[in-house]
Amino acid sequence: MTYVVDFANVSTIGLESSPVAPALAGLRANEARYYRNKYDHAFTVLPASEAREAVDWVQRILREERGIVIAARPLEATTFQVANIRMTYVFYENGLSVNVMYAIDDAGKRAVGFKLSDGMDVPPELASFRFARQKSKLAGTIRGSFFVIKGEY
Repeated sequence: MTYVVDFANVSTIGLESSPVAPALAGLRANEARYYRNKYDHAFTVLPASEAREAVDWVQRILREERGIVIAARPLEATTFQVANIRMTYVFYENGLSVNVMYAIDDAGKRAVGFKLSDGMDVPPELASFRFARQKSKLAGTIRGSFFVIKGEY
């Protein structure tokens, strides 16, 4: 079932099994607010079981680019296009959000971003990354990192 993320009234719908559900919901709402304000896009998510193609695509990029396999269970995912950029997000049960920014044209930016919900530990599979901190009214302290995608997907 599709869920349009409401950043005015943050809800844990779809994220209830996460030990950091309120923080993960805030992180998801923070992303929704960004896309609404910048692109006038309604950020909608599906249960990961209904968005298998998106989850598999993100997992393939992580595995082939850096040998990363996320141990946590994916809860939700979304794929959409803004401008000439394909955006794909996967929200994991442990509080991790992984996003892939993939420019449609060859000259554009392509990267994978990681955001950690407030209160979660850095997953062992991401221990080699350095995380910057960002404050958010919706999500508390967000820690984020990224890497540039070199291959074609």
